[in-house]
Amino acid sequence: MQRFKLISKTQSSFHLLNLVLVSSAACVIYLIASVLLVHNSKPPLNVYSSSSDAYASTGVEHIVFGIASNQKSWPNRKEYVRLWWEPRLMRGCVFLEAVPSDATNDSATDLPPTCISEDTSRFRYTFRNGLRSAIRVARVVLETVSLNHTNVRWYVFGDDDTVFFPHNLAKTLSKYDHRLWYYIGAGSEIYQQNKDFGFRMAFGGAGFAVSYPLAKVLAKVFDSCIERYPHLYGSDSRIYYCLVELGVGLTTEPGFHQFDVRGNAFGLLATHPLTPLVSLHHMDHVDPIFPNMTNTKALEHLFHAANVDSQRILQQTVCYDRWYSWTISVSWGYAVQVYSKHMFLPDVLPVPETFRQWKAGNPLAGVYTFNTRELHPDPCRRPTIFFFDSVSSTRHGIKSVYKKSYENCTMDMNSPRKLEEIRVSTRKLDLNYNQMQAPRRQCCDVLPSKSGELLDIAIRECDEDELIRMH
Repeated sequence: MQRFKLISKTQSSFHLLNLVLVSSAACVIYLIASVLLVHNSKPPLNVYSSSSDAYASTGVEHIVFGIASNQKSWPNRKEYVRLWWEPRLMRGCVFLEAVPSDATNDSATDLPPTCISEDTSRFRYTFRNGLRSAIRVARVVLETVSLNHTNVRWYVFGDDDTVFFPHNLAKTLSKYDHRLWYYIGAGSEIYQQNKDFGFRMAFGGAGFAVSYPLAKVLAKVFDSCIERYPHLYGSDSRIYYCLVELGVGLTTEPGFHQFDVRGNAFGLLATHPLTPLVSLHHMDHVDPIFPNMTNTKALEHLFHAANVDSQRILQQTVCYDRWYSWTISVSWGYAVQVYSKHMFLPDVLPVPETFRQWKAGNPLAGVYTFNTRELHPDPCRRPTIFFFDSVSSTRHGIKSVYKKSYENCTMDMNSPRKLEEIRVSTRKLDLNYNQMQAPRRQCCDVLPSKSGELLDIAIRECDEDELIRMH
């Protein structure tokens, strides 16, 4: 009997032990499965929770610039670069073919460092009457990547007379996933230039951006690629051909401006597309964009407005004065045009042909890639222009002032030429991801004024179903 009790106890203990072991094993399996399930449910590294905030944190500190220059042009062109370069935030190099004679003067802290390009004599160049320096300039892409900067999202390339608006550039690039292969820029304003060099090529003077992973691959194959293209004219063509060989197409952003025009660029600046201004080029070939200033001083004046509200600079807003039947077009931070009659909005938006064509004599050189309208032959029948004068910012908003550009024209009581000054009040423009993807023009109101020489305008977001139309 005792033996039976002992056996029963032993069997009970054995069953209890089995039960504990089985339970423990089940718990362990459950814990392992839970860990694996939680691990697999985590989003991949660097994937954002929604498209609306994807890469919104991209800033100028994530960009590395490669600027092509030469010993002859750099002493003068560096004044353009000085306008936009922010040394505490920006990284990159200005590439020259040799050490400049005034190298000691280029140690200024408000300019990018100077890099000396590698020898390119081993590469063939067969374009008749072209400049073989195009090979050296093309290789700026490879040599900029070879600087091996860390925490890079984008490489951006331009000429020494490419004037970037860096924070707008970063804002524009933030629309795109920098981990993918992107080639971003714009073509020429002229049909003929695009026909000759490629409608799907980013023109180097306007500047263009290449995402980090694409730039790394492009740098690996670049030299072997350009050996196949000695017959091409320019540097941007060589870069484009190599990217085509990698299977990559151009993503067009209209904020990059090649500016293949001459003379008065007012029409282009006063009717900017609905996108942040990213770059301007060929400023030596156009008149100063503000009257009574040098080219550099005029651009510096534009930056006074851009530094206050970068994303709003040149953005065109149109409103209607019901009392005098005026049509008013505001290119913020640059100019206000007042037409002495009501005009339909689609008739205001085409670019006034204030400029001359890039190459004289060729009819196709006067065919542009956007709608234009001719100026009235009588200057007194054209809109009255008020140029940006000053800007101030407070916690209540931003106020910019525009002063009349004088012309010797007669006027009646309803003429906008009786105005001396226009004041424009706004809130700072900070476009979110959705507004960048699907931009909408803002609205403005003409405010009551006690003075016949002063006009006040307020810019605001349009109501949901509001139309920008004459009253």
